[in-house]
Amino acid sequence: MTELITFKEFDLSPQLLKALAKKGYSRPTAIQQATIPIALEGRDLLGSAPTGTGKTAAFLLPAIQHLLDYPRRKPGAPRILILTPTRELAMQVAEQAKELAQFTKLSIATITGGVAYQNHGEVFNSNQDIVVATPGRLMQYIKEENFDCRAVEVLIFDEADRMLQMGFGQDAEKIAAETRWRKHTWLFSATLEGESLEDFSTRLLNDPVKVDAEPSRRERKKIQQWYYHSDNVEHKTKLLARLLGDFSIEKAIVFVRRREDVRELSETLRKRGLRSTYLEGEMAQTKRNQAISRLKEGVVNVLVSTDVAARGIDIDDVDFVINYDLPYSADTYLHRIGRTARAGKKGSAVSLVEAHDYKLLGKIKRYTEEALKPRVIDGLEPRTKAPKDGELNVISKKEKARIKKKKEVKKEAVMQKVKVRHKDTKNIGKRRKPSSSKAVS
Repeated sequence: MTELITFKEFDLSPQLLKALAKKGYSRPTAIQQATIPIALEGRDLLGSAPTGTGKTAAFLLPAIQHLLDYPRRKPGAPRILILTPTRELAMQVAEQAKELAQFTKLSIATITGGVAYQNHGEVFNSNQDIVVATPGRLMQYIKEENFDCRAVEVLIFDEADRMLQMGFGQDAEKIAAETRWRKHTWLFSATLEGESLEDFSTRLLNDPVKVDAEPSRRERKKIQQWYYHSDNVEHKTKLLARLLGDFSIEKAIVFVRRREDVRELSETLRKRGLRSTYLEGEMAQTKRNQAISRLKEGVVNVLVSTDVAARGIDIDDVDFVINYDLPYSADTYLHRIGRTARAGKKGSAVSLVEAHDYKLLGKIKRYTEEALKPRVIDGLEPRTKAPKDGELNVISKKEKARIKKKKEVKKEAVMQKVKVRHKDTKNIGKRRKPSSSKAVS
C-alpha cells in the first residue's frame, strides 16, 4: 500500500483534522494507515497492533467520521458502542474520543464497573453518541432494560484477546446479539493468534479484512535498540540498576516474564535507591490505579511489570523500555518497545540477555530486521562469552512455518482490500437482513 503523507488523504472532516493538528499529529501510524480506509469503506475489520502504535485512534477516527457523515435528525440512543476489558482502558478510550471529537457536538460517555449506579445516570437519562463500556457492567444494565442497543451502528471490541482471557466472552457475544441491527463490527487485539479469538471473531464478524500492523521501520528508527550480555540473574540485576541510575530517565518500563518476579525486582530497585513501583496480575484496582498515577505524576520513574499486567495502560513520555527478560515472541518484543518513542519523540529499548536467551534474540533480529548491537557497562563486564552470530541464525521448522503463515496472511489481507461496501450484504444470521426494497429518492 502506498504510504499516506498526512491525515488529509483520508478525507476526514475539518473538525477531526483540527483536533489532530491540536494534538500535534499529521501523519498516520502503520495501524492507522492500514485500517482507517478499510473502516471508512464499510468493511468489518479484524486488526492487530501493539500498544502505543495509535490503535485507539485507528478505530475512533472512522467511528467519529461515520457519525459526521450520517448525522441523525434528532438525539437518541448510542450509535457507537466500544467494549473494553477493563475500566481503566475504557476511561482512556473515552478521554481520547473526547479529544478527537472536541470540535464536534458529539457526546461521549462510559459505563464501567467500580462506579456507583447513580453516576451512570447521564447515559440513561440523556442522549449519547458514543458509549465506551466494560462487558460485565453493560450486560447488567441491558438485563435491567436501562440501556438501549437498538440504535448501535458500529460495534467495536478493543483488546478482544484480553477480554476473552478475563472471561468476558459470553457477555460480549450477548451484547453483540443485542446490537444485531449494526452495520459494522471492528475487532482489535494485541495478537490474532489463538483458536478462541478466531472462533469469537468468526461468530461476530462478516467477511472481515484482516490487518496485522506492526510498527513501521520509519517508526522504529526513532527507537535506539541495544542489549547487554549478562552472566546470570545477579549480574543482570546489577546491570539494570546501573542502567537506571546512569541514564537520565524520565519514565522507564521494565518487563519481566513471570508475575512472581515483579514485586521482588521492584523492591530490589527501591533498596538500591531507585524510585520504582510495579504492576502484577490480580492486583486490586485501587492499588493498580495508584501505581500508574505515581508513575504519571513523577513520584516514581520506573515501572516493573509483566506483559499481561501492562496491557491497556497508556503512559506518555516513556523514554526507556527495558527487557529484563526477553519475551518468547518477536511480536511481544514489538509490543513492548512500542511504548516508547511516541508522539514524534525518540526512545530507547534495552535488553538484558543471558546465554539461554540468544535464540530468542536471534528470532527477534530476524523478525524485526534490526541490527541489535551489544554494549558493555564499565565495571560490570560479563565473565562469560556470548554465542557467535552464526549460532543465532538457525531457524526451527516451527518458526519457518510461522513465518510462512504470517506472509500468507498479509498477502491475503492485501488481496481482500477491494473497495466494495458490504454493509447491505451481511445476511448470515448475525444481524437482521436488510430489506431488499429500494430506497425512495
